[in-house]
Amino acid sequence: MTALLEVQNLSVDFDGFRALNSVDLTIDEGELRFLIGPNGAGKTTLVDVITGLTRASSGEVRFEGQVITRAKEHAIVRMGIGRSFQTPTVFGSLSVLENLDLAASFRRPLPALFRRQRRVGSVVSATIERIGLSGVARNPAGTLSHGQQQWLEIGMLLVQSPKLLLFDEPVAGMSPQERMATGELLQELARERTVVVIEHDMAFLRLFARKVTVLHEGTVLTEGSVEEVQSDPRVREVYLGRSRDERSGAVVDPVVGAS
Repeated sequence: MTALLEVQNLSVDFDGFRALNSVDLTIDEGELRFLIGPNGAGKTTLVDVITGLTRASSGEVRFEGQVITRAKEHAIVRMGIGRSFQTPTVFGSLSVLENLDLAASFRRPLPALFRRQRRVGSVVSATIERIGLSGVARNPAGTLSHGQQQWLEIGMLLVQSPKLLLFDEPVAGMSPQERMATGELLQELARERTVVVIEHDMAFLRLFARKVTVLHEGTVLTEGSVEEVQSDPRVREVYLGRSRDERSGAVVDPVVGAS
C-alpha cells in the first residue's frame, strides 16, 4: 500500500504539558482507521496538528509525501484533507442545499461566490442523495436532528472532494439506527478515499473498525485489528486498571466502558 499520511516523531507542548510525545503514525491510501484512547490521550490534538489548527513543537506531518506541518488551514483543505468536529459546524439558518453549495464554493472563482446558484450542481445533488437528506433538502439546517446535522457536515466535506477524511466522534449523540447508517456510510466512503475516525463508542468500533490505533498519554500505545487491541494487556491496563477480577485471573474485555 502507498502511505497517504505520515506522522513522524511528532510532539506538542502546551505551557509545559506534553500533549503528544514523539508520535509516529502511517495511514495508507484506502484505509479505514480508528483512533481510540482515554480522554486526554492526544487524539484530537493529533488531528488538530494534521489540519493546521495546532502547531507541532517538533516532528513533522507529510501528506502525499509533502511536508504540511507548517501549512495554513485553508492550504491543507485545498490539498485534500477534510475534517469534522464533535459538534456539527453547519449554518442553521441556511437550508441543507445552501450549506452544501456554500461548502462546494471554495473551488469556484471569486466572482461566482456572489451569484446565487439557479440550479443544484451535480456534485451537490449526488452528495445530498448519498447522505440521505434529499427529503429535507430545502429545510433549514437548524431544524435537523443531531444525527442529520452530522450527516450534513459529512456532505459538506464530500463536496470538497477530499482524499483524506478525519472524523471526530461522528456518531456521538446518535440513535442506534443513525449509528448504523453512519457506519455503513463510512465503510462506503473508505472504498473511494482514506478515512480516519476518532471514536469512543466501542460497540460501533467492533462493528466497523478494520485497524485501530490506541493513544495513551500522548503516545501510540499499540495498533492492530480490534481483536489484537482487545487482547493487548496494555490496553486493558489503560482502560480498566488492574481490577480485582483481573488480578485473580478472570478474563476482562479491555474496551468495555471505554467511552
